[in-house]
Amino acid sequence: MNDDASPDRRPLPYDGLRVVELAGDPAGELLGKLLAQYGADVVKVEPPAGSATRRIGPFAAGQEDPDRSLTFWYYNTGKASLVLDLPAQQAELDALLDRGDVVIVSAPPADFPRLGIDLGTLPNRERLISCCITPFGLTGPWKDYRSSDLVALAAGGILNSCGYDDHSIPPIRPAENQAFHIAASFAHQAVLLALLERDATGRGQTLDVAIHDCVAVSGELANPFWFYPEVLVQRQTCRHAQPAPTAPALFATLDGRYVYFALVLADIKPWNALVEWMGALGMAADLTEPEYAHLVHRQARFPHIQSILEAFCLVQDAETLYHEGQARGLPIAVVNSPDEVIHDEHLSARGFFQRVERDGEFVGVYPGPPIQFSSYRAAPPTPPPRLGASGGEVWG
Repeated sequence: MNDDASPDRRPLPYDGLRVVELAGDPAGELLGKLLAQYGADVVKVEPPAGSATRRIGPFAAGQEDPDRSLTFWYYNTGKASLVLDLPAQQAELDALLDRGDVVIVSAPPADFPRLGIDLGTLPNRERLISCCITPFGLTGPWKDYRSSDLVALAAGGILNSCGYDDHSIPPIRPAENQAFHIAASFAHQAVLLALLERDATGRGQTLDVAIHDCVAVSGELANPFWFYPEVLVQRQTCRHAQPAPTAPALFATLDGRYVYFALVLADIKPWNALVEWMGALGMAADLTEPEYAHLVHRQARFPHIQSILEAFCLVQDAETLYHEGQARGLPIAVVNSPDEVIHDEHLSARGFFQRVERDGEFVGVYPGPPIQFSSYRAAPPTPPPRLGASGGEVWG
């Protein structure tokens, strides 16, 4: 393979695409980041006080400063920052939209005028693709309702599936901005389809992405269980929500850590592999008896099997269980803390985490793109912009 054919030297799919970002929440900011990751030239338009995410902590080195928010740093790599004082500088924003291919607007529709966006005039720019990410959509009786990541997860149903076996404890919001991220993923697909449509017709369009809708169709098993047998699922600790409780899949280990192992009794191959492994350590107990070859017997004795498995894990460390289990074809994995994930040997070998610096200062280690294409490499992350760093000079 010569240098010209190297994936590192090939054009990215969004090279030359100009994106204006008017994002009031992480959904729009993440969409802008994803487009920048694959080559788009993203200009983040901010008010003089900066994006709201610049004021969300924690802050680097504990210094509360709009240029040191770790939340802002995560969502805004690869972008330029342009400060516009709207509506006084509406003409500058209009000029930017005239030269843009895509505008991202993420906010309730009632806030659009404050952001300098008029839905009535956006279609006047024939090739512009306007991606509007809102809590409940551009139309309907809820269109002006306010929301948040927690509200979106609850209203869309996902929150009901998140939490613990103990249902006296209310549902628990998953870490980070899951609802916003789901919406960003849907919005990314919508923009891609709109770009393909524009290539065919020469016309842009307005994309109406409701966070509520995106979350409501992402409820995992809750939706099919309701659509077909019309039963509700119940949340479980570290397991998929199900209509009836399933066996715990987290097991404590000798070294004080945990492994995750979902034993599927109906599959005889992993069952035999597990019993053979237990037998090699003299811990198979009565599981080698012929009756256990029958699924009905295994199901009837499942609490007994579970107690033996708990003891089996408690006499081995997590890494041994992980490697030996994988070698035997069993889906066992160590539950890592965030600090441990950074040093995960598999992710390190794939170059998943990437170091980012700004003006010689170490900004952080960032997750890289989750997908690797054989034809090209995603752009390495550039540092998050300082507020107004473009100085008003964008797109020549």
